[in-house]
Formats: sequence, C-alpha cells, structure tokens
Amino acid sequence: MGIYLSTPKTEKFSEDGGNERLRFGLSSMQGWRASMEDAHAALPDLDNCTSFFGVYDGHGGKVVAKFCAKFLHVQVLKNEANSAGDLGTSVQKAFFRMDEMMRGQRGWRELAVLGDKINKWTGMIEGLIWSPRGGESREQVEDWAFEEGPHSDFAGPTSGCTACVALIRNNQLIVANAGDSRCVISRKGQAYNLSRDHKPDLEAERERILKAGGFIHAGRVNGSLNLARAIGDMEFKQNKFLPADKQIVTANPDINIVELCDDDEFIVLACDGIWDCMTSQQLVDFIHEHINVESSLSSVCERVLDRCLAPSTATGEGCDNMTMILVQFKKPHLNRNSSGVEPPLPPLLPAQPDPADGPQ
Repeated sequence: MGIYLSTPKTEKFSEDGGNERLRFGLSSMQGWRASMEDAHAALPDLDNCTSFFGVYDGHGGKVVAKFCAKFLHVQVLKNEANSAGDLGTSVQKAFFRMDEMMRGQRGWRELAVLGDKINKWTGMIEGLIWSPRGGESREQVEDWAFEEGPHSDFAGPTSGCTACVALIRNNQLIVANAGDSRCVISRKGQAYNLSRDHKPDLEAERERILKAGGFIHAGRVNGSLNLARAIGDMEFKQNKFLPADKQIVTANPDINIVELCDDDEFIVLACDGIWDCMTSQQLVDFIHEHINVESSLSSVCERVLDRCLAPSTATGEGCDNMTMILVQFKKPHLNRNSSGVEPPLPPLLPAQPDPADGPQ
C-alpha cells in the first residue's frame, strides 16, 4: 500500500472554543497518508492570562507529536522563567525539555502509554492511527525522576515532529517554531510569517549541520530528514561534545515576539501539508473570503483542508496530513501603544510569494 491510501480519508476532527480575548477553530484530516501523524493543542486558558496553541507534525511515526501535544504546554508553565515573566525563554526551554523527557525508562514508558505499538524485540515504537484532541491533557506532570527498568538506557525515539506554537499573554504574542510548520498573522489583510521554515538548505542550518558532522544530500539531512530542526529524531543528536542547540538536528526554536494591535485580525498555525498548497497570503485571503460566511472558525479550517486536498497522488502536493488552527482576536481587548502608533512587526519574515520558492 506504500505511504498513500487508495482513497483519501476525509473525515475531520474539528473543534471550536474561546474566551473573552479570542476565539479559535481547528480541524485536522488524515488525507491520502496511510496514517495520521499530526497532533495539536488548543488551550485558550492555559492560565488566567495566557492562551496556548500548538501544531505538531510527526514524521517516522506519530508518538513524538502526541507526546508534545500532551506535555509541552505543561512544561512552559512549570519552567522558572515563566514565573519570572520571561515567557519566551520558558517556551524555548520547554522545547529542549521534550527531548530530555523522552529518554530513559520513564520516557520509553510514557511514549508507550500514548498508544503506539512497541516492537517487543527491538523496543522501537511503531505508529498506529490516532485522532488527537487538542487540550485534553491539562494535568501537571510530576518531576521526571530517573526510573530503573529494561529501557533505562533508552536514548529517545528515532521518530520526531515539528513544533510551532503560539502563546498570547495580554497584548503580547510569542511564537516558537522548530521545523516547517508555520505561524502567520493577518494585519489589515496582509499576511506576515511569524516563523521560518527550517529546511536543511538554509545557510544557518547548513552551517550547523556540517559543523556537527552531518551532511546534506538531495535536500535532506544525512540523506533522510527534510527538516533541520525537530523534537525527537535522537539519531541526529548523539554528539556528546556539543550542546543541544548545536547538534545536527536541534529542537532549538526560533522565538518571535509581537505586540498586538487593533489591526491584527487573526493568526493561523498549520503544518506543511497546508503550506505546500497555499502561500501565506493565499491562505489569509481565503480566510477573509469565508470567515464571515461560515458558522464557525472550524468550518473555515475545514474548507481550507478540502481546498488543499489533492484529487490524486500524482504530484504529491495535497497528499499530506493536514492540521490548521485559526485564532481570531476580539478587538476590544487589543490596544494601540501609548503613542497611538501601530507597533511594527519584526522585519524577519515577509510572506512567501510562492510555495515553490522555498523559505525566505
């Protein structure tokens, strides 16, 4: 059967929610892929002043994406940097913490509990179909103490996932990204990328990969992984003489902080299954066409998934798993700064003109 099904699975998992500051809708669909490897988290009330949204796109299995959807937002709250008011540092440390937590007997056991099949001979984790429910897990995780057991030397999963998360605290938006899922903001109808697609051919990524002893072949790290940053993928993180952010593949996220204003309408977080088919601006335009027509934001997301789904697997585009979260701001709760001037967006990331052009 290969990596594609004979007919796509078009059933969708969709959800809507919100609070006094924002409303959100999301939808995910397996599509042509043989299994669903995306996961997500949508927590409008992570705490009394913070909202959290995350998209996790798995590769080589879905278990790492599921692990992140369950634990990453919890670690953001637990980190001491959050208590000090430094949310950007807190979320950065939470990305690295995922890799640490997935090692050893406790990590192996937690990955197994998430429902994927364990090969009893090799200890490898094999994927099974899973339909995620974002935000189901809010429980606080106890200290990740060392556990004795047959997998105490477990180095972590060889599968991995991208992670693109957005946190909204008061008028501040913090975006953290590792991989090629993407966050885009619509300001006055103009799309601005708030994350960078971490592909191996980016100069900074290539330099790190080569310095760490890796190589790039056919646009892939060591000829296999088409991402330069990801959570998991422990086979690329084995150099004991290098810190976590200097490994061949790193979980180190780019952090982008934006001051929101009245002209900011919504943000979109989506996996590359969407961005392979639409540019950032095309997606923002599509949302504008439908956001006031559809009955819910999740219905808008569902329209996007249907729009991106390929009629066949001939080209490969539109054949991936697809997950999208749409977060709309409620305008009375956004304000201009004290000067009355619209705060600038970081110059980092203009919208990409065409998917084929690659990351800017």
